[in-house]
Amino acid sequence: EVQLVESGGGSVQRGGFLRLSCVVSGIPLSSFCAGWVRQNQGKDREGIAGIDVDGNTSLADSVKGRFIIFRDAPKNTHYLEMTNLKPDDTAMYYCAAGSCSNEGGIIHLHPRYWGQGTQVTVSS
Repeated sequence: EVQLVESGGGSVQRGGFLRLSCVVSGIPLSSFCAGWVRQNQGKDREGIAGIDVDGNTSLADSVKGRFIIFRDAPKNTHYLEMTNLKPDDTAMYYCAAGSCSNEGGIIHLHPRYWGQGTQVTVSS
């Protein structure tokens, strides 16, 4: 059974920092693309970060320069490190794994597996 378990969400003030973790079991994460998707109430899901099997990463314009995605292969875990958080970052954050395409440096994730989500709330 494949499981993705997120942790690290919480409530912070504007300008704060959070690191989200996604522990993966059942598949070797280094053989899959992975990423993070967020959804705020009433809004569409937004893919914000992706990493391919070669370790290439891409970020949505809305988070570029503030967020990074990285992977710890021995721990089968990937992370989303978020700095300078803004109220607009408030959302449920989901990690995902699957296949992907890299088009012009933008990684488009095609999720096959999802985590349960972790809430991030940023107050002003």
